[in-house]
This record gives sequence, structure tokens and C-alpha cells, in this order.
Amino acid sequence: MTLSEMKLKEDMSPLLLQVFRSVVWVYSVITFLPWYLLSGASGRLAYAKRVKARSVSGNPAGSYRAVNSQQKLVSLLHEGVDTLDKVFEYAVVHFPQRDCLGTRELLSEEDEIQPNGKVFKKVILGDYNWLSYEDTFHLSQRFGSGLAALGQKPLCNIAIFCETRAEWIIAAQACFMYNFPLVTLYSTLGGAAIAHGLNETEVTHIITSKDLLQSRLKAILMDVPRLKHIIVVDKKPKSLPDLPRGIMVHNMAAVQELGAKPENSKCQVPVPSDIAVIMYTSGSTGIPKGVMISHSNIIAGITGMAERIPNLNENDTYIGYLPLAHVLELSAELVCVSHGCRIGYSSPQTLADQSSKIKKGSKGDTSMLRPTLMAAVPEIMDRIYKNVMTKVEEMSSVQKTLFVLAYNYKMEQISKGYNTPLCDRLVFRKVRSLLGGNMRVLLSGGAPLSAATQRFMNICFCCPVGQGYGLTETCGAGTISDLADYSTGRVGAPLVCSEFMLKDWEEGGYFSTDKPNPRGEILIGGPNVTMGYYKNEQKNREDFFVDVNGQRWFCTGDIGEFHPDGCLKIIDRKKDLVKLQAGEYVSLGKVEAVLKNCSLIDNICAYANSEESYVIGFVVPNQKQLTALAEQKGIRGSWEEICNHAEMEKEVLRIITDAAITGKLERFEIPKKIRLSAEPWTPETGLVTDAFKLKRKELKTHYQDDIERMYGGK
Repeated sequence: MTLSEMKLKEDMSPLLLQVFRSVVWVYSVITFLPWYLLSGASGRLAYAKRVKARSVSGNPAGSYRAVNSQQKLVSLLHEGVDTLDKVFEYAVVHFPQRDCLGTRELLSEEDEIQPNGKVFKKVILGDYNWLSYEDTFHLSQRFGSGLAALGQKPLCNIAIFCETRAEWIIAAQACFMYNFPLVTLYSTLGGAAIAHGLNETEVTHIITSKDLLQSRLKAILMDVPRLKHIIVVDKKPKSLPDLPRGIMVHNMAAVQELGAKPENSKCQVPVPSDIAVIMYTSGSTGIPKGVMISHSNIIAGITGMAERIPNLNENDTYIGYLPLAHVLELSAELVCVSHGCRIGYSSPQTLADQSSKIKKGSKGDTSMLRPTLMAAVPEIMDRIYKNVMTKVEEMSSVQKTLFVLAYNYKMEQISKGYNTPLCDRLVFRKVRSLLGGNMRVLLSGGAPLSAATQRFMNICFCCPVGQGYGLTETCGAGTISDLADYSTGRVGAPLVCSEFMLKDWEEGGYFSTDKPNPRGEILIGGPNVTMGYYKNEQKNREDFFVDVNGQRWFCTGDIGEFHPDGCLKIIDRKKDLVKLQAGEYVSLGKVEAVLKNCSLIDNICAYANSEESYVIGFVVPNQKQLTALAEQKGIRGSWEEICNHAEMEKEVLRIITDAAITGKLERFEIPKKIRLSAEPWTPETGLVTDAFKLKRKELKTHYQDDIERMYGGK
């Protein structure tokens, strides 16, 4: 996407536009030279454009390593700190009284009836209450000791099935200390998938919350015969009828009391090669797979990530709200713990003042916490982008003009490596306050971030966005873009713990000899590459291998290209490539990435059948935008009726086609027919993963009748 394509439309008279540009030119001439000399802008731009990684052998296929790890990949944060219990002990020794984990006090909760009759639960939350590093350490130690007293044995798996909260990390640290491999499961997995994970890992103890025990776990307990102990992190439910015989329910505080007794304090310390976590991926295909992650794998991964965040220290505050069962959030929080940062907990429903569970007039979590660091999946950033842009459209013409001109001016300046302190203070301060006003680094992972959204976050939140690329199989570590590099559409250079190779993929037409940039399937090697899939030797042989030097590699299935400065761009995915009837290859991911930039679209899944000659699509439209469009067309009815209206389908297809042409899609890549979905795709529906990646198999099943209609003319 070019700079001009990302600019906002300047809808004002040419004369006024010329006057504004003249004023900006005069201001720039007066302030430029002293500012340029004092700010070091030229050095900053040169630093951003420097070579960040290169092929060790000079071969275009690689392997590619960061320039500061050409001789040897880095695997430790601190000498001798080689297991996760030691990482936490190091933090406790260096930052004993500093805040570690923070949770907001619940002041009140009430039901609010909406105009459509639906009832939403609204909360008023108080200040953050903090546990120090020392407090957290003692709570974890007692909890681990208590679990051992309940019969949990070292090197025997234990499961956690819980929302993101302070107790999750306390429980995890306890398991790391006592060498209990921790099985993590997404709270949005279906019942059969949860039972599969618990049975496959043969757990006898599970850590959960009261809500999840009653809403998700209780229904499958009969299917998990080995389970003996359920530990609830909050208050134990008053009554739990219909529990299978032989299952005991405890609360966390009682287990910690048990662990405080001197006779229960023995523990078996782990070694670096021991399994720390078995992380079940929600997976965009098939049954969830358990990824075995050793202590040394995680430490290598967080070492690589921490190196990309400049000046990371105990003065930073991180906001934790993504699922801790996801490798992105767990790694980010362990990075913070290892550097003495404080972590304040939140949820997607309470994140900002405007979030769905926050009562109007009260403060969301970012306003109270004012974090400096945050990890986000593109879905959440896309939502922020669309919400802000909708509010811009509703501004008065003067306000809107000022915002658009400032936005485009700042876009030009940051592309040259310059700052815009006046614009930041006068125009973007209010938008920046949506995330607390102190944000200095945003980390994006889990899925590709569109160029338009990345640039919007840079401009409006006045901070760099580190776009990362990694997988559960590589501990979430692979690449993170340099925070000084404001280019879009790339995921940065390999981390100091990883190296990358490009493997030719003949069927897709990708080769390391391609010009101008070498391309191919991405293979990741290094100490962060995990031990493989739990009890799945066939998949391990397909996806992992060990080279002649004894280093493990993972075959990602993603297609990438390396740029001359050593940065990687993800350009395709082997599983997303479909060959049409006439022989053209269509990358479904590429089609979706282009069309998701359309403001009318909240989500889209492109679909193609090799026996057909064209692409079709399932679209979740933006409710506000589509309703406005329906009013323009004189179409009335409920939300479902609007989405099912043939005229609206036709109109949205026309807008999508225009967006596809603007995005330079080929004729055969543009969907010829679409289905509008009134139902949003959330992890709860089972149609997307917790990182909001599309589950293509489930989407195909869900829309099978529509596929037959769109292809068969039914």
C-alpha cells in the first residue's frame, strides 16, 4: 500500500487546502533546521533503514540471522538463569517490593436493558490493587506446595482452564517451581476439544474459575474419568450438584493454606529440558494439538523478544487482557516479569471507557492503569481503527478537516523519520487517551496487521507498532519489526534467538532465486523451537526436523520473502492457496487482507473450489455502515432481514469489487458472489480461533448451503 493510498481523503475547497499547505510550509521552514539539528532525525532515519539481518552463508535461501547474532544464537537472558522458576527468583531478588500483578476492585455490577430488549451486564470498577514481586512469589510457592500435598507429582501434567487474571500467573509460577508440566486450554474451546486435551494429557488436577467450572467444565466431567481435584481460583461455588463421584473441589486460598504448613514445603526443581507447558493450540484446522514447550524453549523465546523492546525496565506497565493460554500473551507477560515490570489485568469487555461492560460515565482499565506496553491481535486494532474513523465521520466539518489534514501531514513526516510534537499535542491527544495516554510500544501478533491499521496506530497513538511473527511451535518468537522502522506490511528481522531459511515451493511458484527478493516456505530454527506435538509422532515427523548440528527446525507452511535489509514479509500460506478450474492460483489470505480494509467489512472469509472458476465470500458486515447504506437504499427491517436482502448483497458486492480493484487484486481473485452474515464470528461461535484467525473448515461446514447456492445457482 503506497503512502498516497493510506492518506485520508481531503474533502475541502482547493483554495483552503492551498492556504493550509502554505501555513504548514512556512511553519516547517522556520522550525525545521533547529529541530533537525537538535532531534537527530537524519540519524534516526538511517538507523531505521540499516541492514538488520543477513544470510550467514550468503545464499539467498539463508539461513538468515540478526546482525547481532550472526556467530551464535542467544538463548539466555542472564547467565545461569536457565529455568522459569529461576527467572522469577531473579526478578524477586532484584525487584522485591515493586508492584507485580494488579487487579481492579469490583465496586458494583448491574443489568442494563438495551433498547432492543437485550440485557447487558455493566460494572463499575475501582482502583488497581497490587501484589508485589515478593508477595506473588510467596503465594506461588504456597500454592505449589499445596498442590503437592493434594497428590500432584513432579513431571505429571496439571491443567489450567481459566480467564486471564493474576491467579493464572500465580498458578503457572507454582507449577514452574514444582516441576508440574502445565497444560493450557483456551476457555473458548468446545466441550469435546477440552475433554480431548484433558484425557490426552492424563491430568488428575485442574485449575479453573467458578464461572468456567459452572459454564464449561461441569458438562464434560463425566468424559474425563481421571480427574480427581478441581482447584477454583476464586470463591468455591456454594453448591455443585451432579458432580461425578470422586471429584473434590477446593479453592486456591485453601490450597495455599495447606501449602504453608512446613511439612508440605518440599519441591523438585526442574532442569532446562523439562516440559514447562503443553499448550493446546485452538488451531485453524482439526482437533487441537498440544505443543510441548520446555523451560529452555520459553527462556530463549522471551530473550529474543525482550531484545526488540528498547529500554524495557521496571518502570514499564503492561496491560494483560489477551488469553494467557495463547503463546503471545504468556510470552509477553513472562518478558515483563523477567524485567520487573508491573502487569495490570483487564479484559476485552473492560479495556476502555467505551467497552461493552463498563458503565457509562465510569473508567475503563486503560484509563486507570495508563499502561506503557500492550500486546494486541489485529482484530482488536482493526476495531479501534474503525471506531475512531466512524467518530471522525460524525465530526463537524471544521473538526474533521483539521483531523484529516493533521493525519496526512503526520503520515508524510513519519515516513521521513520526523516527529510531529505539535500535531500530537493539539490533535491526537484525545485519541491517544483511549489507551491511557502513556503507550510507548504496541506489539501486534497472531495474524497479519493491515498497512492502513498499522499506520493509523502509529499516527493516532503516537507510538511505534512492533509487528511480530511467531507460532506456538516457536514459543511465539520468530521476528519483531524494529520499533524505529515505520515501514508497513513487514514483520521485521529474525530475533536473536532464531534463524530463518526459505524452502522452494514449486507448486506455488516460490523460489529462493526469485527476483527482486528471495521467496519460499519459511523454516524457523533455534533454541526457541519446541519439542514437538504431544503424543503425535506423525505430525512431528512432518513439521519438525533436526539438522546436522543438532538444532531443531519447524516448517511453518507460511510463504515469505526477505528484503535487502533483512526484514521478512509474509506473502502467502500453503494451505490458503487454491487452484481454480482454469489453472489460476488464488491466495485466499491475500484476498481477505485486501478486502478487510473496506470500512463496510468487519470480517471476511474468501472461499474457492478447485472445480469452479471463481471465488466466493462470506462477509460479516459492519452493522453501523450497512444499516446506513440500507437506509440510503430505502431498505428497512431487522438486522437479519437487511443482511438477507438480495439488494443489499448486490450493493455490498459492488463496493467490495471496487475495493478489490483499488487493492490491485487480479480479476480471478475478486469474489463473484457473497453471503452477508448477521452473526459476528467470535471464538465462542467456533468459527475463528482465540487469535481471531479464520477456521476455514468450520466456516465451510457452517455455510455449506450457501456455498452450494453460490456455486450451483440454487
